Amino acid sequence: MAAPGARGQPAAATAASAALWPVLALTANAFTWGVSWWPFRALQAQGLHPLWATALIYGVAVVVITLWRPQAWRQLLGTPSLWWLVLAAGTTNAAFNWAVTVGDVVRVVLLFYLMPLWAVLLARALLGEAFSAAALARVALALLGAAIVLWPADGGLPLPRTLAEGLGVLGGFSFALNNVLLRREAHRPEAARALAMFLGGAVVSAALALAMPGLVPLPPAPAVGWVLGALALALAFLGGNLALQYGAARLPANVTAVVMISEVLFASASAVLLGAGSLTLPLLLGGALIVGATLLSARG
Repeated sequence: MAAPGARGQPAAATAASAALWPVLALTANAFTWGVSWWPFRALQAQGLHPLWATALIYGVAVVVITLWRPQAWRQLLGTPSLWWLVLAAGTTNAAFNWAVTVGDVVRVVLLFYLMPLWAVLLARALLGEAFSAAALARVALALLGAAIVLWPADGGLPLPRTLAEGLGVLGGFSFALNNVLLRREAHRPEAARALAMFLGGAVVSAALALAMPGLVPLPPAPAVGWVLGALALALAFLGGNLALQYGAARLPANVTAVVMISEVLFASASAVLLGAGSLTLPLLLGGALIVGATLLSARG
């Protein structure tokens, strides 16, 4: 007979109840990211380029963290290795937010989730982790899925052919790098790591925008519509980050990874319903292989 849990409930029921809120928190984070393409497109329609929107959104987050944990700046400035995290996190956000604003959302999200491929290679290079047969199988599965997604109808090599596709691949690579660096820097203070990631989102996006004046116009004059929209999106991302930290701290890493894959579902469903993406047989097949590789990676 199972040992009773709190208030006389069975231990299994107690454990399931305790896991419910962390799972819901992770799902809320995945939903925030999965549908974030829509507000970014709405802001672009008002003249605010996604790079400037990203810089503003994460700039607000930097201000909040500064007020909440001012010592995080001293910790970040005194830890040179965390600046690689600034670059990786900033590139992730700049590339992903730009990609889903200008391209087919479904294709971008699937290419972004080529993380099992990049994670295996980066873990080997930065953490010294050996290749395993299972890891190589996941890489092969992800590569096959990417080839199917990218295979051009008129022939040729299965390579990114649009700005959005290239940004999707770059965002997935930098996100895998971000995760590997987080593992390497796990002993650093949490506030310093959070500041590094949010600072990266603000600084890298702004730097890229300033470096491409012909491609990225300056922000328009302040207007109630886009200013309030950007602030609302900043609060949503802050809430999503807090939800992620709450859920990830209370669930095994493999469970966290599996729940976060729901971002693909939220992004794909919302994009198809609102006309920002399309589903084809090759996309479904390639996407299934990419998501399968990610699920296998999480289980491993």
